[in-house]
Amino acid sequence: MGEKKIQEYPWVAFYIEFANKLLAFVNDRKPLVEIIKSVYEQIGINLPKLEKDGEVFDIDPFTLFGLFNKGITTENRIKIITAFAEKLGVTATVPTEFEGVPVLNNQKATYYYFIGKGDRGDDDIDNLWKVFTSAVEYADKNTDSSKAEFIKYYDLCLKQKGIRWNITMGLYWVRPYTYINLDSRNRWFISSVANTSATFVEMLPKFDSVPSGEEYLKLCKASVDLISSGDYEYGSLPELSASAWATAKEDDEVEKTAAEVEKTFRKWLATQTSENGTPLKGTTISNNANAIKKVCTEMTLPDFPDLRYLFSVTDLDLFKQIREAILKHPDYKTIDKKHGNGYLNSAITIWYEKFLVWLSEGGEITEPEKVEAMPDVDVRTTHYWLYAPGENAFKWEEFYKSGIMAIGWSDIGDLSAYSTREEMRKAMADVWGNEKTYKIPSLATWQFANEIQQGDIIFVKRGRDTVIGRGMVTSDYLYDETVSDDYKHIREVKWTHSGEWPHPGMAAMKTLTDITAYTEYIAKLNDLFAEDIADEDENQPEIVYPPYTAEDFLKEVYMEETDYNTLVAVLKNKKNIILQGAPGVGKTFAAKRLAYSIMGVKDKDRIMMVQFHQSYSYEDFIMGFRPSATGFELKKGAFYNFCKNAETDSDNDYFFIIDEINRGNLSKIFGELFMLIETDKRGIELQLLYSDERFSVPANVYIIGMMNTADRSLAMLDYALRRRFAFIDLKPGFETEGFRTYRIGLENDKFNHLIAAVETLNNVIAADDSLGEGFCIGHSYFCNLNPDNLDDQALSAIVEFELIPLLKEYWFDEPTKVRDWSNNLRSAIK
Repeated sequence: MGEKKIQEYPWVAFYIEFANKLLAFVNDRKPLVEIIKSVYEQIGINLPKLEKDGEVFDIDPFTLFGLFNKGITTENRIKIITAFAEKLGVTATVPTEFEGVPVLNNQKATYYYFIGKGDRGDDDIDNLWKVFTSAVEYADKNTDSSKAEFIKYYDLCLKQKGIRWNITMGLYWVRPYTYINLDSRNRWFISSVANTSATFVEMLPKFDSVPSGEEYLKLCKASVDLISSGDYEYGSLPELSASAWATAKEDDEVEKTAAEVEKTFRKWLATQTSENGTPLKGTTISNNANAIKKVCTEMTLPDFPDLRYLFSVTDLDLFKQIREAILKHPDYKTIDKKHGNGYLNSAITIWYEKFLVWLSEGGEITEPEKVEAMPDVDVRTTHYWLYAPGENAFKWEEFYKSGIMAIGWSDIGDLSAYSTREEMRKAMADVWGNEKTYKIPSLATWQFANEIQQGDIIFVKRGRDTVIGRGMVTSDYLYDETVSDDYKHIREVKWTHSGEWPHPGMAAMKTLTDITAYTEYIAKLNDLFAEDIADEDENQPEIVYPPYTAEDFLKEVYMEETDYNTLVAVLKNKKNIILQGAPGVGKTFAAKRLAYSIMGVKDKDRIMMVQFHQSYSYEDFIMGFRPSATGFELKKGAFYNFCKNAETDSDNDYFFIIDEINRGNLSKIFGELFMLIETDKRGIELQLLYSDERFSVPANVYIIGMMNTADRSLAMLDYALRRRFAFIDLKPGFETEGFRTYRIGLENDKFNHLIAAVETLNNVIAADDSLGEGFCIGHSYFCNLNPDNLDDQALSAIVEFELIPLLKEYWFDEPTKVRDWSNNLRSAIK
């Protein structure tokens, strides 16, 4: 077998030589301080705050490395190290890529406390220099004296304020082939037997505290020996670090999810009450929630390596497994005691379990201001943003050249340090006073740091009447404190356009506005760049949507497989169907998933849902004149736009879903489209009422309507429409295999008794001349339960607040029948 080729990283040689150049300043740092000042003056970037008053008079080598190893743009990193290379005479090639290089948190970017802020010792910086020099000597010469010297000053520095895991990061920068970096990503990575080995994991020190000098050197040697064995994909410590950071990208997404879940949990919790009726909010709840997160963060759980926080878990069963693993973990008592005894056994976890039940019953993690029709938490499409680069766009030229977008409000610091928008708002009030609410600024900073994602489209505006640019976001949020003005909150952007175009109408005045929900507005903005966008879209990577199969449909929708196959066949043949059935048979739920199952993926861009009502009109559905700033303008309706999208993508199926289809004036809404939606008329063009345009309904458009057969207030459907749709009856699914499996899994006798009573009740309803099968009670009233939340209270709530009100409506003129069946249902769960 040939020898494994070790990957070379260009930054390694530069960092080693850079460290060597710093040895000349061990005993006299004044020239080094002057070099640092001259570097930042030369490149035109403000020197980061290195002391409380902003004046730097001494510095340690690790903090110096940290100047270009923290959350700043790649462009600025290269500027900084290029200038340092020139001043210090570093001959190694200046790196332009930094794969495998860990970076500091911008808010903890010095290895010492500022004078006057905390307990900074007189020798703190000197001690760091001694760790540095002994580390270089030990790495290069491996002598007993250098080893002893290193351990002595390393242990001494661990007692200093400002030193923790960051010391291992600094040592890794200095000699990346000798010293292992133990930032959170690497600790997580090496603690998994999947990435190292059981023997290695067993010898690891407990990571509840930074290892001593002797433990650390032992770990460094063991890591190098592990890599030297050749059994792993990495051939050096830099390769291991690169693997850890790459693998941790998914973990970073878990952290973002955790923040969203925690935010929603806090809001939900405020709506609940304790046993004595008081709201569940206050510092105790907040402290408990924060403590749970700290305990989970500091504890290594090899069985669950991808879960950084308990709050990232939104599955009740998994939550319980992890909670049990934490409680049994040998380190739990020590860590829990540090944060306060019993946090994971406290009432907070009881309420979190209830919160997870709420999520399973349809609660949403995200909370957008304008909710899209039928959102799916596992599907996110491109978002569109309107953005102002400073007052009157005065920063636009600079941002365009630098390939970034940035916003102000930097006095509140790194936005990634805030877990909620409310925390940002309070921070603004602390900095600038309580005279304002800071509602709009805090929304901008929260969205900029947390809601914008790579691939989102940015439209740049100047004032309210001019568009000056367009681009695509290419990075996560960055906080660059080296920026000389207030615009330290940054995202990298691939700008595609710069110029001047008239804005359609008056633009919003806010710095940042999510305009995703306003499809017509976006279309007008895109029209400004239509030709270039078409070329750009050709080169965009294909979006990967979550798969969804017929098997997935049958697991979620309680329908027999033969009925499903019939339903699909009828829809494909007729192209227009109406799902009709009693309350609770899951018509809306089934319609959306039927579309997904035919497409094979959860592509919500190929599905649109509208709801008909008495005021819904042809103008809403197809097109019509609407008031505008200058009078009236012709606007396209929902179905018209949907058909045009489908027309340009003829290889894929599109599904237009109409809820409550029998509540609208159908002849008025469909107009001349009565003919165009027929199967054999697809593709045939017809002159539209309000336009010279000839319009057709594409063959790849399927229409799924829904109607409630128990609605007494509705007139019969127009006959012309009836013959163009196939009507599919959805019946209660109590006898389906899927529901039987679900019911058996609950293992609850009272639930079984209630279902038996409802089935008997449905027989009575079906036989009632004034009602019939269309009024039978559906199965969806009894879904989304599990053995842990299925108790007497849950069953009673279904009976009292769902079923009995329905019976009162059905038999409004037969109170005795209502009373008898109410008692029957109540008796079933006693």
